[in-house]
Amino acid sequence: MAVLQMKRVSICALKKDRKPVLELLQRRGVVEVDSVLPQDSVFSRTDTSANRSIFQKNISAAASALEILDQYAPEKKSMLASLEGREPKTNKDYDAFSKRYDAVMEAVYEITALSRSIAENKSEIVKLQGQLEALGPWLDLDLSMRFKGTGKTSAFIGTLPGGLGLEAVLEQLSAQNPELPAVHVEIVSTSQNQTCIFALCHKEGAAQVEEALRSIGFAQPANPTKRSPAQRQEELEDRVLRAEGEIQKAKEKIASFSGQREDIQFAIDYFTMRLEKYGVIGELAQSKRAFVLTGYVPAKKAEGLKSELEKRFDLSVEISDCDPAVDAPIMLKNSAFSAPVEGVLESFGLPGRGEVDPCSIMSVFYYVLFGLMLSDAAYGLLMVIGCGFALLKFKNMESGMRKTLQMFFYCGISTAFWGFMFGSFFGDLISVVATTFFGRPDVALGPIWFEPVKEPMRMLVFSMLMGIIHLFTGLAMKAYQYAKQKAWMDILYDVGFWYMLLIGLIVFGLSTEMLPGILQLSFILPSTAGTVGIVAAGIGAVGIILTAGRESRNPFKRLLKGAYGLYGVTSYLSDVLSYSRLLALGLATGVIATVINSMGSMMGGGIGGAIVFILIFLVGHTLNMAINLLGAYVHTNRLQFVEFFGKFYEGGGRQFQPFAVHTKYYNIKEETYNG
Repeated sequence: MAVLQMKRVSICALKKDRKPVLELLQRRGVVEVDSVLPQDSVFSRTDTSANRSIFQKNISAAASALEILDQYAPEKKSMLASLEGREPKTNKDYDAFSKRYDAVMEAVYEITALSRSIAENKSEIVKLQGQLEALGPWLDLDLSMRFKGTGKTSAFIGTLPGGLGLEAVLEQLSAQNPELPAVHVEIVSTSQNQTCIFALCHKEGAAQVEEALRSIGFAQPANPTKRSPAQRQEELEDRVLRAEGEIQKAKEKIASFSGQREDIQFAIDYFTMRLEKYGVIGELAQSKRAFVLTGYVPAKKAEGLKSELEKRFDLSVEISDCDPAVDAPIMLKNSAFSAPVEGVLESFGLPGRGEVDPCSIMSVFYYVLFGLMLSDAAYGLLMVIGCGFALLKFKNMESGMRKTLQMFFYCGISTAFWGFMFGSFFGDLISVVATTFFGRPDVALGPIWFEPVKEPMRMLVFSMLMGIIHLFTGLAMKAYQYAKQKAWMDILYDVGFWYMLLIGLIVFGLSTEMLPGILQLSFILPSTAGTVGIVAAGIGAVGIILTAGRESRNPFKRLLKGAYGLYGVTSYLSDVLSYSRLLALGLATGVIATVINSMGSMMGGGIGGAIVFILIFLVGHTLNMAINLLGAYVHTNRLQFVEFFGKFYEGGGRQFQPFAVHTKYYNIKEETYNG
């Protein structure tokens, strides 16, 4: 349970050593750089935005090329690829790449250009297909759609609204102009929405015919073709085929770059490192011949870093204590047992100023509560075997993933323990199998302690007892924080009085007949204990009223705040009741598992019954384990965040973010990195 102490570090070095000094700091990864020195006539900051913009552009281009490559030449990965971690690289790999990244970027830009060509050709195909669709109704016309007639005739090519026959068209024209000159009309095609026509008349009557046509809704085609529609269709189809051919060639060309996937991935990491390095350069206070770097370093790393820097370079390193008025970044350090829950804590918030790291205490409760909620020995053993196998097999796993699997490994141990204590192994699987297939109803896995399904009240009492222990531990953590701050009276005011009130009320309740009766307890405390309990509770209540509002100078406001503080005792009741979810989720796991087993055994024994049982068993228990595992995870987090942390922990600390090698695809070893 430790928040590593931070120190301030100031490094003043010659500008000629800037590159190797920064490279050393980056590969050590123990300094968080900040800029606290103001600019003046001697020291100023270098604008590195142009360089960083170039690096960011290269990163974006390489990432885009990688996405394109994955689309057209997907990389084959195993189902467990996410557990394999990043491939390790050395300084030799970095140096070799730094001499050929130009060639890699040329491949990146070519892949991007090919992808753009594919997009353009696809767009062209869509446009051509739209033109082909528009040509469809005119394919029976063997003239150019721009045909206007001959020397003595006028032609009209266009559409009329609705589906019309030849007789209907002529009738509508006659209705519009009974004295209409002779006109020849041909129906090219007709559909529900429009009728395509070709009309021909003498030039002398062209104006009258055109007026009559327009009066019945005649409209010329939007894009009439020079050639006949059939010829235009053939031309468009050839263009579609050519575009599809260009797309295929571009796809094949992109796929040919699959051998450079690793180089493109390395390019992203390479420019990411350079981007971060130039970001730090922009934070440095620099003169003509020197530069100054300031930041935070873990106290246990400070002297070692100072010795190494002074040994290798001609510079000055000053280590000092952090300003108490400034919140230093937070870095956690826990045992192998507690470190896995650091991610859970970070999702809530790192310790704020004056707060302790609760991971050591929290981890014990986390594993225990998780196991109580899932509470099936078989599910727990599956978790242990699965997580243990992954942890042993994938040595190069990322730290975050490793901690997550370690957390579920310990949760699996707890789940198996409570499963055996409550007699649940895939629910009542052993009893069902023995009875259904072997005729042995006497064979069953009995509980070591008791069976919650048969004694739910006993489980409820145990759950509430766990809740009281958890909440009281939260108060103890608060007292520990006050002790570290030497706030001794605050321990009495904010912890001692609450212990007196809560424990006194519990003791008094257990000395009556009502509470033990409700909880089905087999004992009642003597009345003397009840008297002592109620007196202690009274002292605690008075103490809370008098001290909960002690920050107010106005006596009336102080008493009002004190009374409101005492009202908080009701929240303890609701908090304790929240732990009934241990009973609810534990019962849900066992009951659903039992129902699944009963469904599987409905066909009875025999080969057919065994096949049905196995199918229902696999599907049912897989879903049950997945759903209840998720529920246990969510509700265990809730009990930590709301009930436990609510008693002493606020969070709000800032995570330590050192200047280091932060790569996505390859793990460049710090001890050998030279970039």
